[in-house]
Amino acid sequence: MKKVVLIILALTLGFIVLLYISLWSTEEEFASCEILSFDEVDSINFRNHDSVLVAASTLYTANDVKRLMQGQQYRKAWATPVKVPILFLDTLFGGVEILKEGGGKQTHSLKLKATNGIVYTLRSINKDPQPLIPDFARTLGLENIIVDGISAQHPYGALLAAQLATRAGVLHTNPKAVFLPEQNKLGKYNKKYGNRLFLLEYETEGEVNWTDLKHIKSLLDTEDLQELKLEIRGNLKIDKNALIRARLFDILIGDWDRHTKQWGWAIQQKDSLFTAIPIPGDRDNAFFNPDGILPSILSNKNVIPELRPYEDDIDFMEGLVYPFDRYFLLDTPEDVFIDQAKQLQKLLSDEAIKASLKVWPKAIGDLDGKDISDKIKKRREKLTQYASKFKQIIDEQGVVLEALKGSDDVNPDTSFFNCFECD
Repeated sequence: MKKVVLIILALTLGFIVLLYISLWSTEEEFASCEILSFDEVDSINFRNHDSVLVAASTLYTANDVKRLMQGQQYRKAWATPVKVPILFLDTLFGGVEILKEGGGKQTHSLKLKATNGIVYTLRSINKDPQPLIPDFARTLGLENIIVDGISAQHPYGALLAAQLATRAGVLHTNPKAVFLPEQNKLGKYNKKYGNRLFLLEYETEGEVNWTDLKHIKSLLDTEDLQELKLEIRGNLKIDKNALIRARLFDILIGDWDRHTKQWGWAIQQKDSLFTAIPIPGDRDNAFFNPDGILPSILSNKNVIPELRPYEDDIDFMEGLVYPFDRYFLLDTPEDVFIDQAKQLQKLLSDEAIKASLKVWPKAIGDLDGKDISDKIKKRREKLTQYASKFKQIIDEQGVVLEALKGSDDVNPDTSFFNCFECD
C-alpha cells in the first residue's frame, strides 16, 4: 500500500512539474498578428498596397513538453502566413460609421454602419483571454492554461463554416478575413484596433435586411425577439425547420458554443403573421480541437461538460444541448429532426465539402483540410442518429426554468420563460 501511495505521489509531482514547464514557455497573455510583408510597419503607407502577408499569432508556438501537456491543436494554423486584403473604413462600402465597440469577453469588435444602413461587425481573429483569467489562476501561475486554450480554436474556422453553411442552406454572416491598419477614421480606437487581423461580417441585428430572404421587416437579437413575442403573441412563430437544420449543422462542424447571444433572427412578415428565421453568428468555436493531457482533462464530460472536442464521433450529446434548444424546440416532432438531418446529408456531399475548403489559403488547407473534412463526413453519416438523440435530450431535460442568457431585461412572465411558444 505504501508503495502505491509513493507511486501516486511521484506521478502527481511529475505531472505538476511538466505542467509548469509547459506553462512557463511564454509569459504573454495577448499578442496581435505578425505582419510579414514589411520590415518597418510604422513607416509603411498601407494605402499603397491592397493586401498584406500576416500570421494570425505566433503566441502559441510550443516545445515538446508544451505539446505533450497542452496539445498541438491548431498552433501551426495560427503561425502560418496568409495573404489578406487591407481595409480602410473611409472607403469601405463608400465609407462606414463606427457605431460602438462590441461587448465580447475575448473578442475585440467594432460595429460599423454603411451609408445604406446595413450594420457590419469587425471581430478580432486574435482573442484576448485576460478578462477570463480568475485571480486564483494568476496566483498559482496557471493563467497560460486559459491563454493557450485559444489555440484549440481555428483562426479561420469561421470562413469554412460559412462556405459549408451556404451549401447546407443555413444563413450565415458572410465573414471575410481582413487587415485593419492604423488610420485616422479609427480615431480613439486606433491603438486598440489598428494593425490587427479581423473578420468583417454582417451583424445579426439591424433595421436593414442584408439576407436574400424576402419580406424581412427587421433583424433582431433573441432578447428583442422575445419582446416582440410578448407584444404580438400568437402572430409570431419561429421557423423550426430552419432552426433544427442550423443546430444539426452546428453538430456537424463541432461548434459547441451556441448560447442565446450567438443568434440573430430575420423577422419575415406576411400579412399579420410573422416568422422568425434564425441567423447563426460567432463561429469562433467551430472545429474546436483541444488535445494534449490538460485540454483532454478539461474537456472531459465530467469536468466541463459543454466543452466538447471536435472528434469523429460524439460521445456526450448532453453537452451540446443548451437551454436555448429546450426553449425553442421542446416537443417538436422527431420526424422534423430526422428530415432535416437527411437533407443535410444530401446537401453536404463529399464534393460540397471539398469545394468549401477552397475558401482557405492553400497553406491552411494543407494543414487542416483533410482532418476536418474527414470528421465532417464521419459525423454526416451518423447525423440521423445524432438528430434523434438531440431531440431525446431536449425533451428529457424539459422546460426552461429561468431566463435565457441575455434575456434578463425582458419583462418577467413565468410561462413565457418556459418555452417560446408556450401559451
